[in-house]
Amino acid sequence: HAGTEAATAAARAGARTALVTQRVDTVGEMSCNPSIGGIGKGHLVREVDALGGVMGRAIDAAGIHFRMLNRRKGPAVWGPRAQADRDLYRAFVRADVEACPNLEVVEASAEDVLFDVSASGERVVRAVAISRDGVPDELETASAVITTGTFLRGKIFVGKESFPAGRFVRDDPYTATAEPPASGLAKTLEVDLALPLARLKTGTPPRLDGRTIDWAACAPQPSEDPRFCFSYFDQHPTQAPGTVLCYRTATNERTHDVVRQYEHTLAPTTTDGVGPRYCPSLHKKVERFGDRGSHVVWLEPEGLDTDLVYPNGLSGAWPRDVQEKIVQSIVGLETAEIVQPGYDVEYDFVDPRSLDHGLGVRGATGLHLAGQICGTTGYEEAAALGIVAGANAALSALDRRLAAEDRRRLVVGRDEGYIGVLVDDLVSRGTMEPYRMFTSRAEYARPRRK
Repeated sequence: HAGTEAATAAARAGARTALVTQRVDTVGEMSCNPSIGGIGKGHLVREVDALGGVMGRAIDAAGIHFRMLNRRKGPAVWGPRAQADRDLYRAFVRADVEACPNLEVVEASAEDVLFDVSASGERVVRAVAISRDGVPDELETASAVITTGTFLRGKIFVGKESFPAGRFVRDDPYTATAEPPASGLAKTLEVDLALPLARLKTGTPPRLDGRTIDWAACAPQPSEDPRFCFSYFDQHPTQAPGTVLCYRTATNERTHDVVRQYEHTLAPTTTDGVGPRYCPSLHKKVERFGDRGSHVVWLEPEGLDTDLVYPNGLSGAWPRDVQEKIVQSIVGLETAEIVQPGYDVEYDFVDPRSLDHGLGVRGATGLHLAGQICGTTGYEEAAALGIVAGANAALSALDRRLAAEDRRRLVVGRDEGYIGVLVDDLVSRGTMEPYRMFTSRAEYARPRRK
């Protein structure tokens, strides 16, 4: 999401752009929850859209369940959220990227960023080293944006087992393959550029077979009617599919007993990655809120033409057999079958205080970072950083020969948008946990379009 927004933003700014990805068929893939928006996050999506980004139009075309969150408060903090059909969302993003003028998609692995040294001793981007089917090559460029997501020295955990990977990606509705991590770029950042790196962690719940769920035992939550749009540019999406029901159930004391009983089967707490505070695993919820008898679980269909269901609220990297015990302790899920077990992924990120407000790396002209490599969590934060980094990478390349005072930059102020709050929080204060946007982070909250 950071990569697609960065690449399309750079191309729209007038720069000849290449989007380098390990697999073209995963462009636009929703690795975790198939939803866009939420409190604070929906604001980011609309700001990305106002800057010409892809995300707002994509979710309007692929959305299958719409809710406006936080309505009990004023409209300035309402949070538009939509569930997406995974396949439709990915198809829309890929088609948009492939149709974007000035943009070429290159299927390869990015291994290194190569620099020249200026007369003043500063590194200046000159090329990106890539590998296509094991054959090394170079892409000459005046600037680059690194958007590694969870792939930067990524490691996946399922129970106590772990292996190098950035994520599982589906080959078909019922099987998935682990994608390899990005290790060469970690050396570029940590050794060559001496940037401070640390580890973060995120997790995703198991995917369930909807045909094995007792839907009648769960509480339905219909989509809002009429639905709303995220994009300012198309209020009546012609590709909009139908809507689906989501359902609500909850954990119980038996669930929590299983969680406590099998705590020893999780990866040791000595692992380096810090997990998200605002989207914790079920284990962390039971640990932190031991007095609560239940936690809500939302059953969210992953698409119109699939039986896969995302149980929002059941994140946890227990062994598969333990995950089955936890799932089947919940009302409505007593006979539910797991199609793909949940897992955690731990990865490197760069201390964002190493960046300027255009997301450029200080001391490395033309190099920018965006997405989870900056310490954020979520598709929306990644998209917001991507559009800023991509625009500034393009301007850096186009204005390279101009005097420093004449070079253009895209910088959004804290008083101008939530994107400005996001960037300023990161580059000024840094983060040691996955950063999530909230409207409460902004001291200049204004009403947004309903």
